[in-house]
Amino acid sequence: MTTIAVTGHMDLTDSSVPLVRDALRETLKPYAADLTGVSCIAKGSDSLFAEIVLELGGRLVVVIPSKDYRQNKVKPDHAETFDRLMNAAGEAIVLDHETADRSAYEHANRTLLRRADRLVAVWNGEPPSGKGGGSADTVLEAREASLPVDVVWPHGAARRG
Repeated sequence: MTTIAVTGHMDLTDSSVPLVRDALRETLKPYAADLTGVSCIAKGSDSLFAEIVLELGGRLVVVIPSKDYRQNKVKPDHAETFDRLMNAAGEAIVLDHETADRSAYEHANRTLLRRADRLVAVWNGEPPSGKGGGSADTVLEAREASLPVDVVWPHGAARRG
């Protein structure tokens, strides 16, 4: 069994979504026979990854950063996808943080990495923002832990703003 975690940008442009979806499918396809995907199922890359894991017949493990995450952080435009993925998950881990804050996100990322054999990063390659808990930070942590990292950033992909 191969367990693959995901980190990635939440703010993909609409035109980037199909590009990233296709690139994720190609990246995960070699592992489809025995795949477990670990995701926080946030809007954007995390949810796209989770959908592809399920499409390929894999098992989904969801890591939720805090007890209040669904109520306070999942926006109405993502709620249906979030709930559908939660219901499809083979396992859901809700971390013991009361509030979704930087500490909770960093803990969630460490949990993803501890459970994984490799990391898929939907990441444009930009360095860490200095805020902690972002995709670049997670990639750096994975590399420091000698965890293999597959960067997925297809030609034409872009972030909003």
